[in-house]
Amino acid sequence: MKKLLALTVVLIGGGVCLPTAAFAKEEKETPMLPGLPWRVHDAKRPVPRVVTPGETFSHGAPPPADAIVLFDGTDLSKWRSNKGPARWKVENGYMEVVKDSGNIFSIEEFADCQLHLEFATPARVDDKSQGRGNSGVFLFGGFEVQVLDSYQNWTYPDGQCGALYGQWPPLVNPVKKPGEWQSYDIIFEAPRWDDSGKLIKRAAVTVLLNGVVIHHRKEFMGETCHAELARYGKPRTRGPIMLQDHGNPVRFRNIWVRPLGDYDQP
Repeated sequence: MKKLLALTVVLIGGGVCLPTAAFAKEEKETPMLPGLPWRVHDAKRPVPRVVTPGETFSHGAPPPADAIVLFDGTDLSKWRSNKGPARWKVENGYMEVVKDSGNIFSIEEFADCQLHLEFATPARVDDKSQGRGNSGVFLFGGFEVQVLDSYQNWTYPDGQCGALYGQWPPLVNPVKKPGEWQSYDIIFEAPRWDDSGKLIKRAAVTVLLNGVVIHHRKEFMGETCHAELARYGKPRTRGPIMLQDHGNPVRFRNIWVRPLGDYDQP
């Protein structure tokens, strides 16, 4: 059966296309992933097995002394949109996506970093597949770790919660029920280019979702793109953290980040 993916392509960062909501492309037309027997968003790709996580892991974790707090539940002063101040809703200690208000970006930019955040997809289930609790966490302005309600909700494996969207499904599926708070703990290693602009090191990520390792130093094939092969954009040394407005009222709280330095530095 043909599956249609309804999404729009937009450009940010180094010329990267990101999904938002209204471009239709037949799955069979997507390209083959390099070195793999699967296409981008391949419905035939193996579905990660379900693992029931512990009741809590880093939920409510206080930031370390050297962390930069991006959201403490009170305001969006550390965030912006493409059109000025961030316009998501803030109440009861969390921020919530406001439909059509746009993606939001951290004002401060980062390279190698440790990121903690908590999210909750809507308790009320109104849709299925990619229309159910969809958002995303983008590192360095262009590398997405997917947010989705993947609790008993089938979608293409490289688009489920925890996927490096369009590239790698998570190792397992440890998501919680709709409406429950979940935690991401992400270690991001930024890409590197030489002085001539040649890519010499791919971006890589280690991700824990609700205390379960779903990626371990997994390299990104490129910056996130919908229904196309990922590619690396223009060389840069830093990029913002971006949270995606995909039209669903996903909530976020307790967001902090620690830039990572080198060994043997005073």
